[in-house]
Amino acid sequence: MKYHFKFEKILDVKNREKEEALSTYQRSLQAFENVAKELYSLLKKKEDLEALQAQKIISGLSVQEIRHNQHFLAEIEKSISYYQQLLIKARNRLNWNQQQLQEKNIEVKKFEKIKDKDYQSFLQDIRTQEEKQMDEISNLQFFRNVRS
Repeated sequence: MKYHFKFEKILDVKNREKEEALSTYQRSLQAFENVAKELYSLLKKKEDLEALQAQKIISGLSVQEIRHNQHFLAEIEKSISYYQQLLIKARNRLNWNQQQLQEKNIEVKKFEKIKDKDYQSFLQDIRTQEEKQMDEISNLQFFRNVRS
């Protein structure tokens, strides 16, 4: 007797959904990391430029260079602000995808648990049938021996 799980197709679909959710989560994680790296790079540029400007002010800097540096800092600030917004959106998307992945994992585990319980029940039924057959064989042998 072969075991067949009646919800096998549903389990397959749930597994596929889980794999898709995992793939989506990994893509959103990669996007989050890319935005975070870019933001870090911009912050590092700003810090380096401010340090360079402070050093040049000590040694003497023309007004035109100060204006140029201030304009460049303003542009970096705009980029930083933009990437901070992107980072917030990427983090929110990452958290949402993580939640979806957790829900899919829970669904799959529920069906796997159902499958496991169903399989244990199947094995118990087989054992019960075998015991009945052994009892019948034993009874038949006993009656044959009694008649002889």
